[in-house]
Amino acid sequence: MLQIHLISPYHGGSHQAWAEGWQNSSQHTITLHTLPDRFWKWRMHGGAITLARRFLASQAQPDVIVATDMLDLTTFLALTRRQTAVTPTALYLHENQLTYPLPEDGRTGPMRRQLGERDHHYAFINVASMLAADAIFFNSDYHRSSFFAALPNFLKHFPEYNELNMLEPLQEKSQVLPVGINFTRLAIDPLPEPNPVPLILWNQRWEYDKNPEAFFAALFAVAEAGLEFEVALCGQQYGQRPSIFTAALQKLGRRIIHASHADLPTYRHLLWQADITISTAHHEFFGISVLEAIHCHTLPLLPHRLSYPELLPAEFHPGCLYQNESDLVQKLTWALTHRTSAAEMARKVATAVAHFSWQQLAPLYDEQMHAICHKIAP
Repeated sequence: MLQIHLISPYHGGSHQAWAEGWQNSSQHTITLHTLPDRFWKWRMHGGAITLARRFLASQAQPDVIVATDMLDLTTFLALTRRQTAVTPTALYLHENQLTYPLPEDGRTGPMRRQLGERDHHYAFINVASMLAADAIFFNSDYHRSSFFAALPNFLKHFPEYNELNMLEPLQEKSQVLPVGINFTRLAIDPLPEPNPVPLILWNQRWEYDKNPEAFFAALFAVAEAGLEFEVALCGQQYGQRPSIFTAALQKLGRRIIHASHADLPTYRHLLWQADITISTAHHEFFGISVLEAIHCHTLPLLPHRLSYPELLPAEFHPGCLYQNESDLVQKLTWALTHRTSAAEMARKVATAVAHFSWQQLAPLYDEQMHAICHKIAP
């Protein structure tokens, strides 16, 4: 049994669910070193210092260190070198600061203080951390491929010594390791009765990168066509929500049966009661919330891009992945008017994504940790 220490400086939401899911499912002992999920820029600067201090105070002697992408791994390892100089280290990228999309207006989102211009320093923290790690794990192939496609131009941005020769060794020590999901927490007995009319679910963050404008545009279109449906909006909110939500609450009125972050019992009930879940995201490196909805027999309508084609077997692509906004409206119209057929497809898709459960993925994670120790051992 290995002693694994997981360093998570932005510990909340999907990062926390991933870390604790692995901790609870692993055959190894996993110790978490965490900070709350706020002030993300300061976490990428100062989180390594705080967590290094705590790590040294614990006098830990782990077999493997696993850090998330929000950690400045180079600083952490420098400050803990007397305890970690020969410890194998892996970096897990939930996201990265090089290809994370920014809003068009430049007045909202993570780089609003730079008027919408990407701050290259944070991307470079990711790159330096990757160089310091012995192994790199991306949560999807889309994430990995889009990062390495963007990295050469990012390095060429600098005036000299661009270190373009780092690309090949970084790619060689990178691989895909999907996020495990605790589907068991979504169990409910008995299942709720079907909603009187088709229920459409939004269980993603209420933020610009999830493109709520396109989501509501599709809803407005089917509403104007006279189709019956209701809507549950239960994703997390951080700070000021996009203005489209206020407009949509007024326009859709009584069709909206829930419009706030849901506690777990309410969330489970809505997942199992919903007929359809829709994503219109500009950004998705994986898709935990979509997979949670699919597990609960909710039919997914997803863009044919980003990480979504990886989540579903190819046989479901024609029915569940749309090409553009008009295709989304067409598929949504079909699902609303063929409720029985849509429910049958949803049950089949649910079976097809069962391999994302921690019960199936934890052994793969554990094998990777063994492999890192074996590869790095003197």
